[in-house]
Amino acid sequence: MNHMKRVYKREGLGSFPISTSVKAGDYVYTSGHGGYRRPDGEELEGIETQTRQCFKGLEEALKAFEAGFEDVVKVNVYLARAEDFREMNKVYGSVFTGDHPARTTVVSDLVSPKMLVEIECVAYKP
Repeated sequence: MNHMKRVYKREGLGSFPISTSVKAGDYVYTSGHGGYRRPDGEELEGIETQTRQCFKGLEEALKAFEAGFEDVVKVNVYLARAEDFREMNKVYGSVFTGDHPARTTVVSDLVSPKMLVEIECVAYKP
């Protein structure tokens, strides 16, 4: 096994071909986390609730490699609707309170019509 690359896959993903997060060298890369569904399958509605759920998933993905939001250097946010930007940004601002990571926000169709937001990030954790 390459010790410069480690993979974390959360329970419940089964044979789905994706890793929750990957540590390569000093960086942790997360997969995109959509917030429309909790891990137990309960569906969530509303941009604020879905954004908070995204960050719960990201927190777990980072924690697998002893990283946290304070280590995040880059975030990509994908919104289904431009009008949700302000509410998403309020939640985002409550998570990143110190130096803010670089960020890109894109409005695009997402995998499910129920998904309003998907967020991925990169952390630096030597």
